[in-house]
Amino acid sequence: MNKSPDSLPPELRSMLSARPSRRGLLRAGGLIAAAGTLAACGTKGSSSNGGSPACTPPADASASEKTLNFSNWPGYLDEAADNAEVHPTMAEFTAKSGVKVSYVADINDNNEFWGKVSAQLTNCQSISRDIMVLSDSTAVRVVRQGYTQPLDVSKMPNFVKNLHPMLRNSDIDPQNNHMAPWQSGLVGIGVNTNVTKEVRSIDELLTRPDLKGKVVCLTEMPDTMGLMLHSIGKSAAKFTDDDYDNALAKLQKAVQSGHIRKFTGNDYVQDLAKGDIAACMAWSGDVIQLNAQDPKVKFISPAEGAVLYSDEALIPVTSAHAANAMALLDWYYDPAIAARLSAFVNYVCPVAGAQEEMAKFNPELAQNELIFPTPEMQKSLQIFMSLSEAKEKDYQSKFQALTGA
Repeated sequence: MNKSPDSLPPELRSMLSARPSRRGLLRAGGLIAAAGTLAACGTKGSSSNGGSPACTPPADASASEKTLNFSNWPGYLDEAADNAEVHPTMAEFTAKSGVKVSYVADINDNNEFWGKVSAQLTNCQSISRDIMVLSDSTAVRVVRQGYTQPLDVSKMPNFVKNLHPMLRNSDIDPQNNHMAPWQSGLVGIGVNTNVTKEVRSIDELLTRPDLKGKVVCLTEMPDTMGLMLHSIGKSAAKFTDDDYDNALAKLQKAVQSGHIRKFTGNDYVQDLAKGDIAACMAWSGDVIQLNAQDPKVKFISPAEGAVLYSDEALIPVTSAHAANAMALLDWYYDPAIAARLSAFVNYVCPVAGAQEEMAKFNPELAQNELIFPTPEMQKSLQIFMSLSEAKEKDYQSKFQALTGA
C-alpha cells in the first residue's frame, strides 16, 4: 500500500514538508557574481585562485581565544537521544581541546545564506563565523573569489591521512587545501517499487514506456546534467561543450515527449513517498531516510554511474580562529568520530577507515552502500567538473531554457 504523508510519522512529515535542498546552487549571474570585486576594509591581498583581490585574514587568536562559531545545515551533526541541542562528538572535542563551539544549523539554502554574509565578506568584515558549509559548486565560487582562507594541512594530520580517495585531487580543489568535505552524497535514481519495478539506468528512466509522465528530474544543473552526460557515455568530471549539448538534447527529447513530468528541488521527496511519481533523479540522503520508513522506496546507483557531490566546510577569510576551525575539522576526520557522525546523518562518509569503525558498533549500517559505496561503485562515481563563471553562465542558461527554472 502506498504511504501518504498523513500515514508517516510526524517527524518524517515535518522533514518532507520543510526540509530545504542542500543542493541549491548560486545560479548564473547570482549573488556571488553580483558582489563583484571585494571592497576591502583594511589590507588587501591577492586571491590565491587568480580571482578578485581578497582580504588579508586577521591575526589568528586561537591560542588565546578558545572559541569557534560554526554554521551548518540542519540534520548534519549527531544529537543526544534526549536533547537535540547536545552534540556528543562535538562535546568530546570541547572536552579534549578546550575549544567551546557555538554551533548553529542556520544554512537552509546556499543563496539564502550567502545573502546573510556576502555584504560583510565583500567589505572584509567579520561574519562571526569560523566554519561555514556550502555545496560544492557554490564552494568553488566562494574560494575562487577569495572569500576563504586556505587550509594549513600541516596542522590537519587526520584530514591528510583519511580524506577518502574518491574525494582527492578533483578539479574543484586539486590540492585539497581549501575545502574539507563535511558530508557527501550520490545523485542517482529514486524509485517507489510500490508502483513500478526497479529502474537500473538513466536510459531506462527516460525511455521505459510505463514510466511516461511519472518521472521528475532535478532543477540543479550539475546533478541532472552530470547524470545525462554519463548516459551518453561521457564523464561529468571532464566534458566538452559538444558533450554538454548532446546530453542536453537527449534530455530535451524526453521533455518534449512528455516522459518527464517536471523538474523539482526537494519537492520530489513527498511525491516519491506517496507514489505520485514512480521514479526520479534523486539525492541518496533523501532516499535513505524514506527507505527507513518504507523499504520499497529505493535509491539505485545507475548503471552509467552516479554523480558524487559534497557539502564543503570552509573557513571564511575574516575568521580570527582558523587554527581552532582546522582542529575541529581534523577531529571529524578521525575515523572513529566520523563513523559516529555518519551513523546519525546517513550521508556518504568522506573519511576513509570510518566503515571499519562503524562495523564495531553497527555492522548492518556499515554495509550500507549509500554511506560507504563499494569499490565497484566508486569506480563509476564522478564529481561534476569545475566551471569558469562564463562557462557556468552558458550552461545554466541552456539548462534553464529547457527546465523553465
